[in-house]
Amino acid sequence: MSGAVDRLIAAGTAEIAGRAEPELEALVGVSSPSGDLVGAEAALAICAGLLPPAAQAQRLPCSTPGSAPDLLATIPGRGTRRMVLVGHVDTVIAHAAHTPLRREDGRLYGPGTTDMKGGVVLALGVARTLAALPESFAELAVLLVTDEEWRTAEFAHVPRLAHYDACLCFEAGERTASGEEAVVVRRKAAGTLRVSATGRAAHSGSAPDQGRNALLALAQAVRTIAEHHDPHGPERLSVVPTVLRSGEAFNVVPAAGELICDLRAAALEAFAPVLASVPAEIAGVHIDARMERLWPGMDSDAATASLLARAGERLGRPIVGVARGGASDASHFAGAIPTTIDGLGPRGGGAHTPEEFVLTRSLAQRAEVALVLALQTLAEN
Repeated sequence: MSGAVDRLIAAGTAEIAGRAEPELEALVGVSSPSGDLVGAEAALAICAGLLPPAAQAQRLPCSTPGSAPDLLATIPGRGTRRMVLVGHVDTVIAHAAHTPLRREDGRLYGPGTTDMKGGVVLALGVARTLAALPESFAELAVLLVTDEEWRTAEFAHVPRLAHYDACLCFEAGERTASGEEAVVVRRKAAGTLRVSATGRAAHSGSAPDQGRNALLALAQAVRTIAEHHDPHGPERLSVVPTVLRSGEAFNVVPAAGELICDLRAAALEAFAPVLASVPAEIAGVHIDARMERLWPGMDSDAATASLLARAGERLGRPIVGVARGGASDASHFAGAIPTTIDGLGPRGGGAHTPEEFVLTRSLAQRAEVALVLALQTLAEN
């Protein structure tokens, strides 16, 4: 980097990084598990206060009924390109397990630090920096949702923003094995297969054969489903049974049960044969199988390769596009907005656990990466 560009990025990074830790402490201080209205409102109130003054904020219906409305803030500019910065404020940590931010050994611990309140803080910082450069964009948007961690409905916001030129999502950042700055340009499609079994109860000692055992039926179903697991095949399909529930007493033939499997693949179409393989009845037990939480795959590799190369040159160190297994809201936008890049948040670990953390030093490092990518994206033809 050199000259005015160097000074701009350095000043923007310093401003974002200087505010990031106290802003993250405030946001992590709010317990906001998915579906909690009070927590979501408190978290979004903090975020609204961190938006640039020019932002025009509105609350939009969340994709998940009963959730707090999402926040969409737009900033008008005088340029030619439109870009949306995406994040979520919900976490998987329940109120009972919530803790305030804790500083220890260069790490910031707390629920949602890496997934993804740390990323939200950086997104808001990037928005403030760009808002001071209205000539660089036609419209800048910040979208913060309240239901990312467990959304089963269709994502509501793609049609509203499909005409945008770029989408940057601030899930946790990472580095390659050789230490290069990495961003996410590929994700698998994801789906949840839920199988319900309805049999007939009976005394397991005096009349076992009068029952229809839902547990045994599900055990047979899970073997059939798991046979489709082929992560190294052409569809890169993984089929992982994760939850099995059945029975209420030790001496009763279980009349009902439920099996849940996590499916990932290159494309959503790979899930259809898995679903079709589940029989409607097993040994007199009725089986109902359905797909839930279907999230599309993301592949922005080709569309962003040259952009990442130019941004890396501008930064003075490479920025590498990588694949990641987890699902993200970026996946929904990628089909409509080819220039979609994810993984712009700070680096950390322990996501979805009580020991979740971000690396303190990565707040500045990833703010710089995000800001360079945002500026380069807006400068593209």
